Amino acid sequence: MLPFDKFREECGVVAIYAHSEAEKLAYLGLHALQHRGQESAGIVTSDGMTLHVHKAMGLVADIFVEDVLAKLRGTLAIGHTRYSTAGDSALLNAQPILVQSNKGAMALAHNGNLVNAPELRHRLESHGSIFQTNSDTEVIVHLIALSKEQTLPEAMADALRRVEGAFSLVMISPDRIFAARDPRGFRPLAMGRIPAQSGEKRDTYVFASETCAFDLIGATFERDVKPGELVVVGPEGITSRFYATPNAQSSCIFEHVYFSRPDSQVFGRAVQQSREELGRQLAREAPVEADIVVPVPDSGVTAAMGYSAESGVPFRFGLIRNHYVGRTFIEPRQTVRDFGVKLKLNPVRSLLEGKRVVLIDDSIVRGTTSRKIVRMIRNAGAKEVHMRISCPPTISPCFYGVDTPSKRELIAANKSVEEIREFIGADSLAYLSLEGLKTACGEGEKTTYCTACYTGMYPTNWVDVEEIQPATVSKR
Repeated sequence: MLPFDKFREECGVVAIYAHSEAEKLAYLGLHALQHRGQESAGIVTSDGMTLHVHKAMGLVADIFVEDVLAKLRGTLAIGHTRYSTAGDSALLNAQPILVQSNKGAMALAHNGNLVNAPELRHRLESHGSIFQTNSDTEVIVHLIALSKEQTLPEAMADALRRVEGAFSLVMISPDRIFAARDPRGFRPLAMGRIPAQSGEKRDTYVFASETCAFDLIGATFERDVKPGELVVVGPEGITSRFYATPNAQSSCIFEHVYFSRPDSQVFGRAVQQSREELGRQLAREAPVEADIVVPVPDSGVTAAMGYSAESGVPFRFGLIRNHYVGRTFIEPRQTVRDFGVKLKLNPVRSLLEGKRVVLIDDSIVRGTTSRKIVRMIRNAGAKEVHMRISCPPTISPCFYGVDTPSKRELIAANKSVEEIREFIGADSLAYLSLEGLKTACGEGEKTTYCTACYTGMYPTNWVDVEEIQPATVSKR
């Protein structure tokens, strides 16, 4: 079961070009992107001649200690942090993937899901390709290596034209950094710059899944990598080309609902602005007589602030999250009811006792965790518990890079809102409307969004979703 019944984003990527401590900037960038994946992390650096790699299971700060970073010294770097899942987990699937090929050494890190990867892999294997992982990212590496194009940028463009799905990726060769997004711009990828400091010969260019990584390393956001664009940074400077004609943009709206950090700018819009407006819109659509607004931390905090501001109902941290829960813990021999949730959250009885509570969260996936949290708040003395969700009911798995349960496990795909309310034990339950969601996230201002997890309708011209599997650990 996914911890806390939350979706898990596939990963975060970062790239650094032309800095004397590129490995440290990559490490710091990954640290800022840790929320996008906690299973494994890796960095590949270049000293201009040779690529050096280190990958391990665990958290960024635990993997890249001082001695490890000392062995990775270079002026170019890419990094990757991989999401945590209940499925298979192994170091062999950690990224970046480093290979030696007829086009030289290269390493690639990828965020997303290639829906035609199984077909491509079967075709490649039938022609003699040997795969080392079960990641679809390795398909791209093989396509680049086998391309008839002579230069690495041309080979990469050729490979990207052959894959279908959602991807934002970075690649490194001994003297260049590459960055690309799929033609629909499904996943975010931003470009930034650090002005040349004393002793540095040129400006440093950086790429990251979210702009919060730039804040930590002192980079200024320049622009997003555009859908269908391949950016190459090398000794000759920056070059940009469109390897494919951009399609109608269809960016993942869940980046604004949950995945991205509130201090990031994603798809040309501040995440904090979207999340507060999600809460405000929810208050307009689903008001309720109550005494306090309580978020489910941390995912419901910003939306709860917006709900409180719009409704006038006071905001209170009625649930305290333990941020130091590790991967394993010793459970008491005598089973404690809802022990897993209690380990992560604890109610503030003095705030909840006798109160009518509006409980705000970003989503309900299976419903089991929401049920336990509602029961916890009632046991703390709450008079009423009204659940409000800052997005529409999730009725479909995601096929483009989000680890989503199957449709039979998604409670909203199988129960009505009233049945869900009854299951979780709330006095009332309301979701944000689809139109309210789009409005809150600025649909049409700078981007259009994919909302297939709420509608089951995927972007046109993509492969038939009935023939592909939801994103799983094997996909990243």
